[in-house]
Amino acid sequence: MKKQDLWNKPVSLRKKQVVTVDITDMTREGEGVGKYAGFPVFVKDTVTGDRAEILITKIKKNYGYGRLHKLLTASPDRVDPPCPSARQCGGCRIQQIRYEKQLDMKLDHVRNCLERIGGFDPGLVESVTEGIMGMEEPWHFRNKAQYPVGTDRQRNPVTGFYAGRTHTIIPNTDCLIQDPVNEKILMTVLAHMKRFRIPAYDEEKGKGLVRHIFTRIGKETGQIMVCLVINGSREQLAGSGELVHTLRQIPGMESILVNSNRKKTNVIMGDHTETLWGNPYIEDRLDGLTFRIGPRSFYQVNPEQTVKLYGKAMEYASLTGRETVWDLYCGIGTISLFLSRKAGRVIGVEVVPEAIEDARVNAGLNGIGNVEFHVGKAEEIAPDLCRDSENRPDVVVVDPPRKGCDGTLLDTILSMEPERIVYVSCDPATLARDLKILCAGGYDLSKVAAVDQFCHSMHVETVVLMSKENT
Repeated sequence: MKKQDLWNKPVSLRKKQVVTVDITDMTREGEGVGKYAGFPVFVKDTVTGDRAEILITKIKKNYGYGRLHKLLTASPDRVDPPCPSARQCGGCRIQQIRYEKQLDMKLDHVRNCLERIGGFDPGLVESVTEGIMGMEEPWHFRNKAQYPVGTDRQRNPVTGFYAGRTHTIIPNTDCLIQDPVNEKILMTVLAHMKRFRIPAYDEEKGKGLVRHIFTRIGKETGQIMVCLVINGSREQLAGSGELVHTLRQIPGMESILVNSNRKKTNVIMGDHTETLWGNPYIEDRLDGLTFRIGPRSFYQVNPEQTVKLYGKAMEYASLTGRETVWDLYCGIGTISLFLSRKAGRVIGVEVVPEAIEDARVNAGLNGIGNVEFHVGKAEEIAPDLCRDSENRPDVVVVDPPRKGCDGTLLDTILSMEPERIVYVSCDPATLARDLKILCAGGYDLSKVAAVDQFCHSMHVETVVLMSKENT
């Protein structure tokens, strides 16, 4: 539900007033929606089916915000969040909803976007949607973490996660969706900062040294990377040799880095990274394929679900070993290498040069020779390559960022006239927008599947097959 979709009538409601509402819907941000005398109120930490007393915190012209004051009747879909920081933290916004219901909500969101934004007939959407793939154990699944570092009231260094819509750190070293080894890493770094009196970064003043503790973990290999993002140079990191020695005692440690970010910005990493010890990368495996991962590499954060996601993309591509496949937004080549095992030839395109370097390395690590990678925008590269008929694609696979595909790129895909288009998306809204354009260009919506990559959040991944009309 979107706020602008609501029709409201005026109501006398004031800030700090406590009112009783029934929660009848939820927003894409994970807030419950209730109405008081017809006036919509958005309430964090509530669930569809709750009856609650809420404290009004903010009033706009056509809607308001409230905070859960007292739960009167719990929804049958409500559970007790296992994380003690769940209510304050801005990460797992729907941890209070039983997992099976989370999956239903996400699949409903995909369907709603296809119908409302894409304009697809509800009967068609129902017939082509295959369901959603969840996790048996939706905990400790993430392989990447970025912990902001700050200072508590006693001037001790702390780390954790930002509270929703703020940059206030909720201290937490034991996040239940992160790998448990992160707690040992965080406690080691915080103890070192306290011992050597290393100041945490202060966002408002732009002073202090340690900004973030960044980790990557190879879920299958067990290899660990730690990168300290600092507001300065490595020479300013007191006792760095001792810190490295302590971190090296953690089993699996392969890479200890320091990244310099002196800019007063919300961007986490700066441009310069140095290796304090080990390699500037780690390696992990997905479904038998090995990938080299640096601190900036794009690599899906939930490997178990990634195998399901890419497996579904492979299924939709329907490869027989003869096809030429284009993988647009190929990143470090993860989907490309999956596709290469059943395709005749794969052409990967990515605008980030470092990602293409990683992709070529990854192809070499796996001894794969039927892939080639190009740096640049697909809409600029494709016309030249497609002058050679052997380069024209039978299948195009796209996995764009959250904003979806560039309009020029969609036009380019249509001009290439592949038999099938497989669209992997992390945002059902932009997916639906782009599918509408592809359908207008001569393709049919054939199959849809959702994958829960980000358990306990409102995000969902979707895989869609578009088939050329009359094929």
